[in-house]
Amino acid sequence: MPLEDIEKIAEDTGFSGVVQIDRAGEVEFAKAYGLANRAYRVPNTVDTRFGIASGGKGFTALTVLSLVHEGALGLDTTARSLLGDDLPLIADDVTVEHLLTHTSGIGDYLDEEGDWEANDYVMGAVHELTTTESFLPRLDGIPTKFKAGERFGYCNGGYVVLALLAERASGQSYHDLVRERVLRPADMTRTDFLRSDELPGDAAVGYLDGMDRSNVFHLPVVANGDGGIHTTAGDMSKFWRTLFTRDDVDEFVRPRLDVPEESLRYGLGFWLHQTSDTVILAGYDAGASFKSTHDPHTGTTITVLSNTAPGAWPIARALMS
Repeated sequence: MPLEDIEKIAEDTGFSGVVQIDRAGEVEFAKAYGLANRAYRVPNTVDTRFGIASGGKGFTALTVLSLVHEGALGLDTTARSLLGDDLPLIADDVTVEHLLTHTSGIGDYLDEEGDWEANDYVMGAVHELTTTESFLPRLDGIPTKFKAGERFGYCNGGYVVLALLAERASGQSYHDLVRERVLRPADMTRTDFLRSDELPGDAAVGYLDGMDRSNVFHLPVVANGDGGIHTTAGDMSKFWRTLFTRDDVDEFVRPRLDVPEESLRYGLGFWLHQTSDTVILAGYDAGASFKSTHDPHTGTTITVLSNTAPGAWPIARALMS
């Protein structure tokens, strides 16, 4: 795709965000568009930090698998063995692997298969969601959708449960686990769990679709296992380069499930192209859209981040089809 076409799509759609393309470790294209803060007319820059919604699930998967390698967890560890009496509607046979592959069948506190729009207020008292344990009342009382292992059913709540299991198995907070086991090894110094109600000046405010209203009442005030961490295009390039130097990378990117309704496949926390070896992280929520792909054969990373829900998709479709 000619790079000038990116400019045209950005102009035609009013894109607000960052696009970066790296090939074999060299930045071929990096440009910011639109405003990080509309009230104060602060422009986005290539170093602006954006919330990436479900893109953070890959970080959770890496954290959980690191505990599996240490023996603190197993892929066959049941959720019940660590939950005790908490979340009694989660079936006794649901395992870590079921949760990682979205085949657990547990009910979802944010069910994207239902009648849900990014602008909806669905989270309740989001200011209370500062820790993983604080999610327990939101996760509780939701009936099972299908038997564990029966099929793929995308589940946000399952990744919060994974964060909870990681905490209970390790004795550390989920946020510290991700910092120590994912961010630090990849030198992702611009990535962290930022409070949405006190964003630093280098982070983009997320805006509701068609409004100048922020997403501060729509998302957990601190991101958790199902996504929402803030990052930059440059840090995502570091992330992919580090991931593909790992001896165990095939564990994450080996296709485990076909997901025909998405025209994709799924590994452990990562989407996979339907026919190639390209690996994908993506996220969509109120005031956030994100897609980052990596082709391990060419070393090409393409990342699109936006501080609106629909923003990333026109450019991502053109670049990543």
